[in-house]
Amino acid sequence: MTIKINELHDIDNNIKGLYEDGVCLKTANRMLKNHESRLLMAQMFLCYGLVVIAFIASSYISSNNISDMYKLLLTVTILLTFIIYPLLGVYKQSSCFSTMVCRVTLAWVVTIIALIVIGFLTKTSDKFSREMILEWFFLVAIFQVPMLKINYYAARQYRNKYTKPLPSLIIGLGKTARYLTRKVNDNYWLPDKIVGMVDGLGGQEKPNVEFNLPVPLLGELSDIKRIIRANEVKRVYVSLPLKLADKVEALNEYLIDFNVDVIWVLDISDWKLMNHSVREIAGIPLLCLNESPVTVSRVMISIKHIFDKIISLLLLLLLSPLLALTAIAIKVTSPGPVIFKQQRHGYDGSMFHIWKFRSMHVHIDALAVQATQGDSRITKLGAFLRRSSIDELPQLFNVLQGTMSLVGPRPHAVEHNDYYCEKISAYLVRHRIKPGITGLAQINGCRGETQTIQKMQQRINFDLEYINNWSLWSDVKILLKTPLSLISRDIY
Repeated sequence: MTIKINELHDIDNNIKGLYEDGVCLKTANRMLKNHESRLLMAQMFLCYGLVVIAFIASSYISSNNISDMYKLLLTVTILLTFIIYPLLGVYKQSSCFSTMVCRVTLAWVVTIIALIVIGFLTKTSDKFSREMILEWFFLVAIFQVPMLKINYYAARQYRNKYTKPLPSLIIGLGKTARYLTRKVNDNYWLPDKIVGMVDGLGGQEKPNVEFNLPVPLLGELSDIKRIIRANEVKRVYVSLPLKLADKVEALNEYLIDFNVDVIWVLDISDWKLMNHSVREIAGIPLLCLNESPVTVSRVMISIKHIFDKIISLLLLLLLSPLLALTAIAIKVTSPGPVIFKQQRHGYDGSMFHIWKFRSMHVHIDALAVQATQGDSRITKLGAFLRRSSIDELPQLFNVLQGTMSLVGPRPHAVEHNDYYCEKISAYLVRHRIKPGITGLAQINGCRGETQTIQKMQQRINFDLEYINNWSLWSDVKILLKTPLSLISRDIY
């Protein structure tokens, strides 16, 4: 098939904005595939070497000897790190050093927790010195960060000295193309070097876009072969909208005998997506547009649920005096049950009863009505319980029951779901993960009454952002920020 370059210029100018700076980082990281290399092997060797050396040092400091039990402990630890470190992304070669510090630290903490659980289950924890384990834990935790810095420095030097940059080109001038250009050129784990951009829309981009480009504009699509020859390009990224698939196919055939790699950067940022990714089955590429984190990250979701139950149990033990005093206060100050139960939608839309401390006088309403400022149904004690969120503490039992999580989208009343699902697009997507006691919306001030559709839309946007970018670390950060979010005068 012979391509008609002029056809590539007959494109409607109405193309929506794509990626903003800093947005869709998760998608970009998926596009920048993890390269198996000597650098990766060196990174793994340093990680495991540090664990072994710190273990030996701690053992000799503690007992001047390494017994068979300690050798078994070291073996189990190495096996665990082989599983946990890759799962938590320690070997994903990110250009962001702070991200990697968080990953490697979390991976080591999870490894130690797993060892403690194994020791408890096998009744062998008393055979090891607590002092030695603590020394070992802190030695690895402390030295992992400078070791990671050394690894980054070595990677940069290795790339500069021993690898030749792979000259690459991007066709398209949109925000996606510019974003990808910056990310590729800033990531020294990748051999690609974007040397320039090509106008793929025949001058139909916004005025002055050339002044915002991270690399030079080398020309238009009609001159693509000359541009490739002049710059010795080996790889071409095509950043054109999905609706131009036939044009991309034609361009691929046009360049197929030109000894360059052609990669299509799928532009689907104006679609409503959830946990989108690219996979492969039997050699067939699959573009996943809408997936729940539960199906995408089964292992990590299982860890999340275990984490939920452990933390909930600890909180219930610590807060048991407060729970008992609150229950007595509710019973003494107003007639009615201590616990209020209401049906809510949970994971996958299944129904469950949410538990709260009763904060209102006993009443019968045909419909669930949101509490408003000065609501006569709220008791004096209930106003304090709601403002401080103490009324939500019985939901720790929901977490132990498995119907809720510590962190997730807040479950709304069934009537509210029926009302808003017809007015807000993708509203029910929030049920693709377990509802939570707190969430990203709550720590960003979206709590209490939603008087307008816009306020509920804002809450839903935070919920969708949480689902799209879920990680165990994001749960930890939300839990740590939750106490500060409780200081609000707008909760009633």
